[in-house]
This record gives sequence, structure tokens and C-alpha cells, in this order.
Amino acid sequence: MTTAPQLAAAEALPFDLVGRLLGHAVAGGAPSVEVFAPATGVKIVDLPQSSVADVEAAFATARKAQAAWAKVPVGERAALLRRIHDLVLSEQDTILDIVQTETGKSRVHAFDEVSDVAVNTRFYAAEGKSILAHRKPRGVMPLLTQVEVRNRPKGVVAVISPWNYPLALGASDALPALLAGNAVIGRPDNQTALTLLWAIDIAERAGLPKGLWQAVLGRGAVVGTEVIARADYVDYTGSSATGRTIAQQAGERLIGYSLELGGKNPLLVLEDADVSAAAKIAVRACFASAGQLCESIERIYVHDTVYDRFVSEFVGHTKELKLGKALDFSYEIGSLTFPRQIDTVTKHVDDAVAKGAKVLAGGRARPDLGPYFYEPTILEGVREGMTVYREETFGPVVSIYRVHSDDEAVARANDTAYGLNASVWSRDIERAREVAARVRAGSVNVNEGFIAAWGSVAAPSGGLGISGTGRRHGPEGLLKYIDTQTIAVQRGLPIAPLPGMSEQLWAKTMTLYLNVMKTLRQK
Repeated sequence: MTTAPQLAAAEALPFDLVGRLLGHAVAGGAPSVEVFAPATGVKIVDLPQSSVADVEAAFATARKAQAAWAKVPVGERAALLRRIHDLVLSEQDTILDIVQTETGKSRVHAFDEVSDVAVNTRFYAAEGKSILAHRKPRGVMPLLTQVEVRNRPKGVVAVISPWNYPLALGASDALPALLAGNAVIGRPDNQTALTLLWAIDIAERAGLPKGLWQAVLGRGAVVGTEVIARADYVDYTGSSATGRTIAQQAGERLIGYSLELGGKNPLLVLEDADVSAAAKIAVRACFASAGQLCESIERIYVHDTVYDRFVSEFVGHTKELKLGKALDFSYEIGSLTFPRQIDTVTKHVDDAVAKGAKVLAGGRARPDLGPYFYEPTILEGVREGMTVYREETFGPVVSIYRVHSDDEAVARANDTAYGLNASVWSRDIERAREVAARVRAGSVNVNEGFIAAWGSVAAPSGGLGISGTGRRHGPEGLLKYIDTQTIAVQRGLPIAPLPGMSEQLWAKTMTLYLNVMKTLRQK
């Protein structure tokens, strides 16, 4: 494991930039909190916090702004997304610095977030109008019953976003909600609030009316609860435990919600796989953002015939990874973000080793680089009874297992309560598709780790089991933010017995009608 040269690492973000971004927060009614850069320990900001009164004020402003925004044609809203797309790409250096500073991740993985916003804005700007278009389905009595289905925005959507991918999960979920005609109240993690405030700043400079997208700041147990108590829909990304709580709170109010939660994601290497390609991509699939990614691979199942070769190459690539903290592209792996993350990683690895697991790469913290650095780690010999076997680590740790058949690989991959992402490797694409279809996960990548499915934003993304409910991306990621209204107009004859017709004759007539419609294969 090597260390990148630490050249020109920024000590803090520019004061004027931070001040401008804080102007977009509806906060100040509660004591501020100090936020520090994970990689360097330098204070980033004294972050203002929102009071209950701040939350109430944000929602009052949002409801007024949303009433006007809902009347703006979808085409104009889509044009706004295209302008946001261009600004995000042209000003990416600024947001890359912010994301790196707040999260500690490497620049290459911070760029993944910029790419995410770009592909989402491009897709929804192009397809949003057709997805949201009113429909005219067949009425119960063709020609006589005319039906129209209209889409209505939910109102004010709460987007509660996490610290690990603050731009991708804070902005890319909010933008389709805005396109659908809603207002958005964002509640970012305190650690990464400036990233979301930058996204709001960009959106307003692109032409979004002020007040449509706001941010309230504070801990989830305080501010998050107040937001859910007022929202018309909740979009949350985070832990499975918190997701259950949010589902209960939303359920009590009978409002909709979408939850993307944790994962213990498997990668399956079949005996006919391109081992070299699998070993190389597995490194990124396991260690992107130092493993702090719900889609990351934490379990690898390799067929016995290719196990030794795969392990040799995978371990070799992993040991070549550079760790660093500079605000540039000179290294691949950055810092973990919180003390609790390195504590979890350390406990999982130490527990496994104490119970007989073997460290093939990594396995140690790097306090010489910063307080939360931990080397990308590969474990062999992990078994039931070790904490890392079933619990999500959410850090740079992967366990590798030997299997002897596709059936065994699938069975072991499915031996989890999670079901978010998976990866299958084979030269035989049809075989890989069949194996993928048997894996219980919301997304399965063939000959890729997670980016192929995640980046294909025309297709839905989400989890099964305790990995969540609801979907982002695709038409589903936009339609979740609307309610449908059916307007049915009856012309001429009523759907009832004609004057002088008995109910019995009416029933016989309708029976004949229904059979005729079936014969004609009419819906």
C-alpha cells in the first residue's frame, strides 16, 4: 500500500465561498456546530443549525413558491435542468474541492458525484416531459366514457441525504422532484451541508426561483423529525435502522416515502470469467470512496478453478492503491469520514482475525496520514460467527470465499437480509444473465461492479429486503414525486339501466357487453 505525495492540500475552503453558501441555509435559530475536515482535522465551518421555527419558515416559503412553480410548463422546468447540467460541469473544480474537504474521499470518487448529477439532469431534461404527460386511457364504455389521467405534484418533498455521497444523493434526488413541480426541503448531514448548499446555489444561478429548494440544518433526530412532520413525501438515503424509523413516521401521516438503505453486496466470479478484468474492476467496486458506498461490494465468491489466480491478481491490485488527502487526482483512496466509521472497520477486522480469518491485504489504520485513514483490506477465511460475515461494514473491507458451483455462489450471495447491488462475472453473457436473475438484489451488474447499473439512469435503482423500498432513476424516480388524478367524462348514455329497463335486464345486457369486449380483446 503506497502513499501519494501530499502536495497543495487545502487547509480550508475559501471564506467568501463558505459565507455565500451559508446564505442559502434556513438556519440560525439554534446554536451552531463545528465541522472539521476528516482528512486533515482542520475546521471547515461553524455551521448554523435550524430551530423548529426555521423549519416552519422554510416550509411556509416552499408552499408559496411551489404553488407558482406548479404552473410553469414542464418544458421550461426541463430547460432549467439543462442549465444546471452545464453549470455543474463547468464549475466542477469548486464542488470537487468541497466534496473532498467535507468527506475526505479521493478526487476521482468525488468526480463520480459530478457525473451522477450530469447524467441525471440530462436524462430527466430529455424525458421528463413525456414521462409526466397526461394520459388518455380507454374508458369503461369506449366512445361514451372519456378518461384523462393528470399528474399532480406532491407539494413539498423532503430529501434527507447522507454524508457519504452528498452531491449525488442530495441533488440528484431533488432535481426530479423539482421537475415534477414540487418544492424541496433538503436536510443534509451536518458534515456535508456545504455540498448541498452549493447545489442550491448553482440551481438558483441557473434560474430556479428562490424558495423552491431550501436546506435546513441539524441532526436527524431533531430537524429530520420536524421535516417529516411537515413534508408531503419523504426521500431518504441512509442506514436500514433509520429507514425503519422514517417509514414509521411517514406511515403515521399516511404520506409516501422512498428509502435506499444499506447493503452487504456480493460479487460472483464464475469459472469462465475473465479473471484479470474481474480482479481489476473488483478493486473499484469494493473500495470506491473508501468503501463508504451502499453499492460497494463487501463479499466476493470465486469458483474454485479460478480462485487462486483471482485472489493473486486482486490482492496485487489492491496493494498498489495509493492513499492520500490532497485536492487532486494523485491517489485513489481517501480518508474515512467519521470516528465511528474507522471504529467499525477496526472492530470488524480485529474480530475476524481473532476468530481465525487471514488478512491478505491492508488490515491496519494509517494515523500517519490522518485520524480516519484505513488501508483497503481483503479478508480470507471469514465464517459465520464473525461480525463482518453478516453486518455491513461500510468501509474498505471485503471478504473473499471459495465456491464450487453457480448454485453455491447464488445461495451464498442470497444468504443475507440485504438486497441492494450485486455483480456477476462470466464470458458467457447468457449464463451470466441467468445467474444474475437468481440473485436477490435490486440491481445486478454483469462484468461490472456497480457503475453500469447505477449510471444507467433510464433504469430504476433501489433495494430489496432491508436495503429499502421505492426507486430512484428512470421513470419511477420521477413518478414517485407525483399523484395521479383521474377525470372521467360520461357522454350520451349513462352507465345505468335505461328508462323502463329492469335491473335484471341491465345485468344481462352488461354481461353480453363484457363478453363481447373480451372476444374483441379490448382492455
